[in-house]
Amino acid sequence: MTFSAYTEFDCVIIGGGPAGLMAAIYLARFHRRPLIVDAGQSRARLIPVSHNISGFAEGISGAELLQRMRAQAEGYKIPILQATAETITCASDGFEVVARNHTLKARRVLLATGIVDNIPELPSLAASLYGGALRLCPICDGYEATNQSVAVYGPPGRAAAEAMFLRTYSEEVTLLPATTDPMDEGLASQLAARGITIAPVPCDVEVNADNVEARFADGTSRRFDVLYPALGAVVQSGLAQRLGARCEKVGCIIVDHHQKTSVEGLYAAGDVVHELNQIAVALGHAAIAATDIHNSLARDDGERLR
Repeated sequence: MTFSAYTEFDCVIIGGGPAGLMAAIYLARFHRRPLIVDAGQSRARLIPVSHNISGFAEGISGAELLQRMRAQAEGYKIPILQATAETITCASDGFEVVARNHTLKARRVLLATGIVDNIPELPSLAASLYGGALRLCPICDGYEATNQSVAVYGPPGRAAAEAMFLRTYSEEVTLLPATTDPMDEGLASQLAARGITIAPVPCDVEVNADNVEARFADGTSRRFDVLYPALGAVVQSGLAQRLGARCEKVGCIIVDHHQKTSVEGLYAAGDVVHELNQIAVALGHAAIAATDIHNSLARDDGERLR
């Protein structure tokens, strides 16, 4: 259901990825009035195929999962405003959210704004992702890299941890340092003990649709089946921070066991919260948040009737 001129909602959900859509579905089934504000940038859309979502043994792409969840939300007549949420301000009876020249009144707000991966600039990014040569989440799809030649590219400290995790799946794991920062000797020893090769620096990495080639300053080169960038991500928590919500140093929003932030009436779910960046985790966050939002609204309604 597209957005209408109606501007007052029980909950405005910012972010139309798995967490935001699941929360909206829950709230609609509680007979609440949610609205989704979606900029169309869900990280899930970059998943070529996932095999670790229960019920989809043959795998499902992120785009198809989002399409199915969105269709389910539309079945409950949940309005979706295609826009970027620009500001959130506290009001006497909740919040005001400004998005695409609309001012939306919300009794509660749920942030499901996620993260943005730092991905190397590649002319063939889509082909690399969908061809399988470039992967973003070793927890999601490390299994698919079993027995392949794997490269991990990033600052030595960050890349080392990811390389050691990926050693679970393959005996051929190579760390490609993205900087000339010296490797900690203890960390280097741990990598060596696991049989992980540390490539020389500097190097130039070329990612194709079905393979990766690293060229080194001495003129040598190596090919790999798959590359995992270990370059971190940007947490999309600016709206929460501007409201004064407590956040971790890296930007993740701090929540309690009901997904409530330190700002009354403001909730957060999914990758924007410090947990495993997994769809299954995001869906769990959404169910918890939506249930508490409904219960808190019911308490407010009860107070008004007294």
